[in-house]
Amino acid sequence: MRTNPLTTVRNLGILAHVDAGKTTVTERILYLTGTTHKRGEVHDGTTVTDFDPQERDRGITIFAAAVSCAWAGHRINLIDTPGHVDFADEVERSLRVLDGAVAVFDAVAGVEPQSESVWRQADRHGVPRIAFVNKMDRAGADLDAAVASIRERLHPVPLVVQLPIGTEDGFTGVVDLPRMRALVWADGADAAEEGPVPGTLREEAARRRRVLEEAVAERHPGALEEFCDRETLTAATLTGALRDLTRTGDGVVVLCGSAYRDRGVEPLLDAVVAYLPSPLDVPPVRGTHDGAERERPADPAAPMAALAFKVNATPTGRLTYLRVYSGTIGKGDTVWDAGTRRTERIGRILRVRADRHDPLERAVAGDIVAVVGLKTARAGSTLCAPGAPLLLEPPGVAEPVVHVAVEARRSTETDRLAAALARLTEEDPSLAVRTDPETAQTVLSGMGELHLEVAVERVRREYGLEVTVGRPGVAYRETVGEGVTGFVHRHVKQDGGSGQFAHIVLDVEPWVQDADGDGAGGGFVFRSTVVGGRVPQEYVRAVEAGCRDALAEGPLGGHPVTGLRVTLTDGQTHVKDSSDTAFRTAGRFGLRDALRASGMILLEPVVEVTVTVPEDGVGGVLGDLAARRGRVTGSDPRGGAVVVTATVPLAELFGYATRLRSRTQGRGTFTARPTGYAPAPAAVVR
Repeated sequence: MRTNPLTTVRNLGILAHVDAGKTTVTERILYLTGTTHKRGEVHDGTTVTDFDPQERDRGITIFAAAVSCAWAGHRINLIDTPGHVDFADEVERSLRVLDGAVAVFDAVAGVEPQSESVWRQADRHGVPRIAFVNKMDRAGADLDAAVASIRERLHPVPLVVQLPIGTEDGFTGVVDLPRMRALVWADGADAAEEGPVPGTLREEAARRRRVLEEAVAERHPGALEEFCDRETLTAATLTGALRDLTRTGDGVVVLCGSAYRDRGVEPLLDAVVAYLPSPLDVPPVRGTHDGAERERPADPAAPMAALAFKVNATPTGRLTYLRVYSGTIGKGDTVWDAGTRRTERIGRILRVRADRHDPLERAVAGDIVAVVGLKTARAGSTLCAPGAPLLLEPPGVAEPVVHVAVEARRSTETDRLAAALARLTEEDPSLAVRTDPETAQTVLSGMGELHLEVAVERVRREYGLEVTVGRPGVAYRETVGEGVTGFVHRHVKQDGGSGQFAHIVLDVEPWVQDADGDGAGGGFVFRSTVVGGRVPQEYVRAVEAGCRDALAEGPLGGHPVTGLRVTLTDGQTHVKDSSDTAFRTAGRFGLRDALRASGMILLEPVVEVTVTVPEDGVGGVLGDLAARRGRVTGSDPRGGAVVVTATVPLAELFGYATRLRSRTQGRGTFTARPTGYAPAPAAVVR
């Protein structure tokens, strides 16, 4: 029987905290699969996936880069994702189209703040993962401690399938527990030497395999049956059970190695092939058409459906990255953009290797490719067969929290700056551009200080523009602390002809989202308790629309309003002068006036900061955090250093990296991740 070729496809991402070694892992994968013929190094600026000049200058991944390679007869489409919190939106768009992921952890640090964030993102998308504990050759590396942090902070069931041979600088290989064999890498060797388990490790390896068997049997019915019959598991049964547990999310296979020293990457590739799902192993993609939910199978013969997840708007043309979920796309085909409801033509199809591309005649279900020729498709657009429309759910886009004013130094280049910023927002939906109505300045908003620095630097480098940048600001919100009840608003307008009449009564109260939301001050809820038809249903909807209009500017400082529930309790209509327009206007001005009568609270974005500092610098760091209105939540000694966690207002963190370096003689580092909004003190300047 012929095997379906889709079973040999793996679409996966590399996820991790910044500096855990994602890009080095990717480079070693490309080298071992024969995609490249030289090992790229982050510190030398020679990596394939960090090809942007800013990535090489800064030594971090900024843009998700797609590469394609082959291993053991399988096609691996791999996306190297950013690890810095400012670029979490790149990770979100990537996870939306992936079938599996490799989470990379530092063997010394274990689970770090951004490791936790990307893990939660993968949880939301239901992406199966395997874990790779990297940097086993570092001083202080401890596989068991790293696994314990995975269990305690991320709450999966870690299924450790390897035992390291040697510690720290003496790390030379691993014991493969399912097959009870040793894999040892000699210095400079590309491949591992396979042999028996070293005598000094046999007892420990047997104990750990027993622990692995018991953990698998406890969670897998087939393995439990064999374990009860034979009191052990064969390698085939154990591997099959690990595959099933990985794909259902009931367990996470854990491997270890040192990517920099080329140790442990081949077993990682074998694990990707063995445990992570193919496009056939994941549920059919779901979409909607005319309000009805539809499914499309991962079948090249089915009607075509694909999701655009990334756009590169270069001066020479637009590259649109697609995940093809079903059907086949050919060069020259006409496709339907279900969002804009217009047709597009596929000019060329490219197999991607970061900034290099190989032409293809067609792409089929399960492929991740780039196409040339689409004029209006954006990240999140659904492309489908014109005769079989389908709209797929786009990736979520986070709200920007930091903004700067940007203007061209020469007034003659204002139009060029506007075009450059438009192109940036086309590529990165988490960037936003607006014009301040009071100052007429162009305001660029993003996810963090580094995010905006990168965007402005791209304007300078790629478009040759000289720009001036204002001091960063943060995106405040307003919420209701104490509401009002029975607030009456009448909208009456008579200027000849048909007039406008709407009478509404509103209750306004604070509202807090549940545990799945973003905490205090999240969202808006509207409801109606009007009885007796005093306000017809179509006018109720108009009042809700007007209330939503009023949320754009709050009474404290013109910031967006969130975290409230509005109830329409009563109203009156006029037989001739009432209309949708009248009630929408009444909703907008009525809620605006009700907010002015309410007790309002200003909210500011807050972040969780994790500072790693030498023991002799802890006092100064704690004092500085207190001066920045930080609230210390934890302090953990770790290998001669102290890891301090604190919650700090985002506005107080501008310039913190420079201050931290000066206080710790360059030895302190920090990371930050958004945790939501909190009430700001009255002294905060709005």
